Amino acid sequence: MPQPRRRQGSDLGGRIAYAIPAAIFAIVIVAYGGIVFTAGLILLGLVCLHELFGMFERAHPARLAGFAGLIGMLLAATYGDQFHVFLALACAVPLIFWNAAIQPRGGGAPGIAVTVLGLTWIGVALAHAILLRDLPHGDGIVIDVAIGTFLGDTGAYLGGRALGQTPLAPRISPNKTLEGLAIGVVVGIAAVWFAGLYQDWLSGTDALVLGAAVALSAPVGDLFESYLKRDAGTKDTGTVFGPHGGALDRLDAVLFSAVAAYFTWVALL
Repeated sequence: MPQPRRRQGSDLGGRIAYAIPAAIFAIVIVAYGGIVFTAGLILLGLVCLHELFGMFERAHPARLAGFAGLIGMLLAATYGDQFHVFLALACAVPLIFWNAAIQPRGGGAPGIAVTVLGLTWIGVALAHAILLRDLPHGDGIVIDVAIGTFLGDTGAYLGGRALGQTPLAPRISPNKTLEGLAIGVVVGIAAVWFAGLYQDWLSGTDALVLGAAVALSAPVGDLFESYLKRDAGTKDTGTVFGPHGGALDRLDAVLFSAVAAYFTWVALL
């Protein structure tokens, strides 16, 4: 059986150099919460949307409506609840139609589809991150989600390089392996459980349940973005995070794990 292709060399040093300021930024906005947290996610969300629209520029997405819709959804999450988030999403649909219709090059169904994809994938996920932050102990849970997601991703990356033999989804992402996935899931669950040891309000059982939700949903988000990138014919969505690629490359797993964590934590409360 042919062995899956692996990357040559190691960019771990570069990854760490970019990860440190990103981690500081995340900790600061999570600690402040409120409009500071929202503003930070709006910034990241706009970059993510820009990268997505750039990948599918040929579809002529409705950029202005997409940016406005994302800002509206995140503000709705800050000052309202899930009802207001989806109300903002619903209001964005006619705005997307109007924006697509007046564009000089048009957009049609493909442009509208890409724009709505951006709001449902990126906007809904970031809105739920805001809703999660506003729950009891939400600041700690958001940090736990970030720790579980990124350490799980690192575990999968290093585990796959060291032990990977069996391709996970060769048609979507040839470098990912089942061994790397398994190691990443274990590391992600362990990371959330270990973080819970320093949070007396989070029981060991709840930490394991939350860790499992994060560790199992994060790789799906990674594969989802890989599928879109393969369809778009691009390796990275951008260069904002250096060796990590673009904002979408760095946040793809979080866009799934944040939503899973929100509903899991609501169920555990």
